[in-house]
Amino acid sequence: MSASFDADFVAQVQAASEQNLALCYQCGNCTAGCPYTFAYDIPVNQIMRLVQAGQKHKTLTCKSLWLCATCESCTTRCPNDIDVARIMDVLRHMARCEGHAPERAVKVFWDSFLESVRKHGRVFEAGLLAKYVARTGRVWTDFDLAPRIIPKGKLALKPHPIQGLGEMEKIFKRFEEQGGCL
Repeated sequence: MSASFDADFVAQVQAASEQNLALCYQCGNCTAGCPYTFAYDIPVNQIMRLVQAGQKHKTLTCKSLWLCATCESCTTRCPNDIDVARIMDVLRHMARCEGHAPERAVKVFWDSFLESVRKHGRVFEAGLLAKYVARTGRVWTDFDLAPRIIPKGKLALKPHPIQGLGEMEKIFKRFEEQGGCL
């Protein structure tokens, strides 16, 4: 085995995803069905192999984790019923907790989304958009859509009130107390 084999990493991924990584025999169906393979730096089946090989750093620093749309095509195509999309989610979360985010704009979106849900109990689209634009500087991205969607009520300018906002905060706090990172 390589000196960089990280058995703890493999065990963490298996425990968090509740998947048996040893069942993956590299058939490539996950990669063949993935609609974003063209944009990945490392295809899905190779990510699975890197995890099996305990290659934590290379796995958690790849762009593919952040580009995955979690469409579950990989999971659907797996002949061994491995929930590959769940593993990708676990890896993305691990990467996020360790400060790896090679696709900064995607991470900024995720951070803005989670902050919106925490603050409002659900996503407040206008606030999410404003925060994302402020953090990325992508001011003119989709700006041309505003005149068409605002009059249709598709982008509320105030957050919708929800019941149980305190319960949502308890969920976030419990997650953080259990060692989760946001």
